[in-house]
Amino acid sequence: MIVDSHAHYTTAPPQLDAYRARQLGSLNRPTAGAAPKFSDDELLESLQGHLRRMDKLGIDRMIFSPRASGMGHEIGDARVSLHWTRVNNDLIKRVCDLVSDRFIPAAQLPQSPGVSPASCVDELTRCVNELGFVGCNINPDVAGGGQPFTPAISDEWWYPLWEAMEDLEVPGLIHASSTVNPALHLNGSHYTNADAAVTFELCWSDVYDRHPDLKLIVPHGGGSLPFNWNRHRALHIQKAKPAFEERVKNVYFDTAIYDRDSMEMLIRKVGADNILYASEPFGTAKAVDPDTNRPFDDTVSFVNDIQWLSAEERTKIFSGNVRKLYPRAALPAGATTTG
Repeated sequence: MIVDSHAHYTTAPPQLDAYRARQLGSLNRPTAGAAPKFSDDELLESLQGHLRRMDKLGIDRMIFSPRASGMGHEIGDARVSLHWTRVNNDLIKRVCDLVSDRFIPAAQLPQSPGVSPASCVDELTRCVNELGFVGCNINPDVAGGGQPFTPAISDEWWYPLWEAMEDLEVPGLIHASSTVNPALHLNGSHYTNADAAVTFELCWSDVYDRHPDLKLIVPHGGGSLPFNWNRHRALHIQKAKPAFEERVKNVYFDTAIYDRDSMEMLIRKVGADNILYASEPFGTAKAVDPDTNRPFDDTVSFVNDIQWLSAEERTKIFSGNVRKLYPRAALPAGATTTG
């Protein structure tokens, strides 16, 4: 079995963006407004690209969440974020119910600049206990690089959310949203910068001593993690902190990297026990690589092409670690597809 642990609803019908446009037109007087309406046929049609791609690559399931760049936490106040979040989460629930044998729901959170993550607990609880969601996305830079600055991911400011996630037994995928910094490209700079920063802060801190059951996944191979491995080790040694190579074992990373050599370096450094298969389809890397004539996001082939991986390690990456981190996903038993 292959589970893509990182996928967003990037192909939602236009009614969703129309709702958002109406919402942004009344930021001074935010209300929930009428929820967008979709027919089942419209939703199923919007998913066909995902389904065809899954069938072609041998992907059995996807953990499916709202579009990350569209979370827009930096816009409006907490009420705006809550209304937008609930619309997105309700839509994800409906989509995953329509194709329940392929899609597994994960939640957006109603984060808002300067507002405690404790404000997200009710929506997370609703999504998990009432809607059957198995995890959530967490924006580590709520104001998108602006002010008020978001405390480091290791700061106690985040503890109410960590406690709720531990109680609910759900992991979180760390995923930035938009940026207000005009110097940064959203996909090329902002996202990868956030991944690298979160990886360092989690390992530099004592957050896992305080929250031993916390499960966080950093996407895109942890940003620059495998390339700055000894930089991190040196910093830990200089400050007499626990060894970086041990601290990093508390963190999980996904394979939405799009380069086999880089993926191979990540697995060598971190180990197969902490790697989840992912491709983030129809996102940054939806182009075809002219050197191989394969889509850049065909990361199944990258995992299969790493000759030194054992069958057990490949199974862990493709599905075993998802089973471990997402106990609510209730994945069926099955052998790993080899593509």
